[in-house]
Amino acid sequence: MMGVPIDQVTCEQTISIVDQMVQSKRSHMIATANLDFLALVQEDDQLQQALIESDLVLADGMPLIWMSKLLGDPLPERVAGSDMVPRMLGLAEAKGYRIFFLGGKEEVIHAAEQNIRKKWPELQIAGMYSPPFAPLEQMDHASICQRIKESQTDLLFVSFGCPKQEKWMAMNFRELGVPVSIGVGATIDFLAGTVKRAPVWMRKTGLEWVYRTCQEPKRLAKRYWKDICVVLPGLFKQYKNYKEPSPNSINQPSTTSKIDVTSTHQVITLPSRMDALAARDESLWTQSSSKHVIIDAQSTEFIDSTGTGKIIRFARGAQELGGTCFLVGAQQSVLKSLEMMRLRSKFVEANSLQEALNQINS
Repeated sequence: MMGVPIDQVTCEQTISIVDQMVQSKRSHMIATANLDFLALVQEDDQLQQALIESDLVLADGMPLIWMSKLLGDPLPERVAGSDMVPRMLGLAEAKGYRIFFLGGKEEVIHAAEQNIRKKWPELQIAGMYSPPFAPLEQMDHASICQRIKESQTDLLFVSFGCPKQEKWMAMNFRELGVPVSIGVGATIDFLAGTVKRAPVWMRKTGLEWVYRTCQEPKRLAKRYWKDICVVLPGLFKQYKNYKEPSPNSINQPSTTSKIDVTSTHQVITLPSRMDALAARDESLWTQSSSKHVIIDAQSTEFIDSTGTGKIIRFARGAQELGGTCFLVGAQQSVLKSLEMMRLRSKFVEANSLQEALNQINS
């Protein structure tokens, strides 16, 4: 949505995925996106890149659920960080995983620690640390990372607020070696009891923002109004674009997607309509250790929000391996969609497969 990738997962699936991440012992980053993320990304390339690099982006806000329905591929449910963190703490207690809280005010983390120990007495708290406040570029990253690494934690909850916490994690989560790093925002305040959550009925009906605004009107009223002014026009633009496929693609059967893999690269041939249905084609999830990815879009006349999310994940995978993701023969309808989502720069464009191969072999 508007350049932000969001995973189609439920709360139950999220807990299962987190458990698998911890057991893998590999570094992962999780973000909890809400309406404010969509607004910020329109002017913040660093935040957008951090979200693209995330292994999981959760829909933390009912407006995102409503928007996904409008765009034709509904998200299954809201997966709020403030709901997930207590469940992750329960998982950690049951499995013996170690947890670490980073950020928040000193008095808040102490209150949160007391409440956490009461509710989860067997939980292994590896550390809780509130570093001195400083802009992101002036923080003592080395010292913070050393403290976290020495704790040997399995789950790291980062509470610097958006977009600082997402940018901090993107800068450091691979070096930390922590299986799960997740941005939790105000969740530590909820755990400490310094800020109360909205009643359940307000959360379920998408009115939690009203409750939060009443709690902190000076800070949140202006932010929410700005978010609405940015997101509504952006959503309308995306909806209009995805509801008007190329006339040549209407009533034509989709070509079949396929993947060819070699030792140096994989070629992914997209169908004529890269929509939600095509994006669920299991063959497109094939993983390989190839460094470079070539996305052949020569036959693709229409791509929607889900299709865009699919191919940006391939760009992320290639980047992680130090390779390149090529977009071959993309038609104007595809390029227009990527440009509107501010994602066109994530690909290296080529006119033909041979041109992409020549760049790989050069």
